[in-house]
Amino acid sequence: MHVLHNLHEAREAVKSSCVTIGNFDGVHMGHQKLLWRTRQKALSVGLASVVVTFDPHPLRVLVGTHTPPFIALTPQKLELISSLGIDFTLCLEFTKNLAALEPEEFVKTYLLNGLGMREMVIGYDYAFGRNRKGDFALLSELGRRFAFQVEQVGPVLINDAVVSSSRIRDMVQAGLVWEVRPLLGRFYRVEGKVVAGRNRGGRLLGFPTANLRLKDELFPQTGVYAVWAEHAGQILPAVANIGFNPTFGNHVLSVEVHILDFAGDIYSQEVRIHFVQRLRSEQKFPDVQALTSRIREDILLARRILASPEAHLVEVESRG
Repeated sequence: MHVLHNLHEAREAVKSSCVTIGNFDGVHMGHQKLLWRTRQKALSVGLASVVVTFDPHPLRVLVGTHTPPFIALTPQKLELISSLGIDFTLCLEFTKNLAALEPEEFVKTYLLNGLGMREMVIGYDYAFGRNRKGDFALLSELGRRFAFQVEQVGPVLINDAVVSSSRIRDMVQAGLVWEVRPLLGRFYRVEGKVVAGRNRGGRLLGFPTANLRLKDELFPQTGVYAVWAEHAGQILPAVANIGFNPTFGNHVLSVEVHILDFAGDIYSQEVRIHFVQRLRSEQKFPDVQALTSRIREDILLARRILASPEAHLVEVESRG
């Protein structure tokens, strides 16, 4: 997939296209349905498939920092979109000036003149432009005027409820990482750099840990999790603790990962964590011996969970 960032790049790269547009926070199963349909339609009529999205998220510009945490930051979002076989993503810088554009002006400038749009696919509830006037009805009317077709894709329902970014966010924050997998089409993941910790894991407890400084905004509820640790192309079983280490009286949130049967030095390197299942809440133990005993139990339970076929790591795959 080619990532474009402005009108000049779009005009150079794309001559005629089938376009979908959205924020795609999380690239969940509802988004994937929309992206699969865009790709399928583009292939059927010989057009390039194009996703138009924005960075930063529009809410961050319009509301400020007081927004809910986002499920996937832009690099992960682009990676997930690419995995679905899309040809191009036009990732526009979102500004207040862009937000003020009338929908018709945005369509003519970016979609018709920029991308040569001939077909458009949108979600069941999507609207854009000034005062969110760019809905299906208006786009259909513009399509009749400017000779492009518009298709609206319905929602995806799982367990009798619509798959949405807000639903996924609530589940992750409640620690329901196993239950959120069907909505995402994958396990929820975060990533970050391994940084210096307090040197307790290996020296004091006998379980060396990688302490992560995460880039991501959305963290699961504090507690202990069975996870997959992804590093340098390897997928390794691991146990992660998110919390404040109450046994030691810490007051700063930390993310510590004990990678099972691994002794490599990964300090300052990037590690991706895929959350499979929550094992227990974080708790305060009376002494180090009680803590290490419980960690051994956590590891045994994590091994059993990660050995099950249902826990195998499957990322989003293109459907064509």
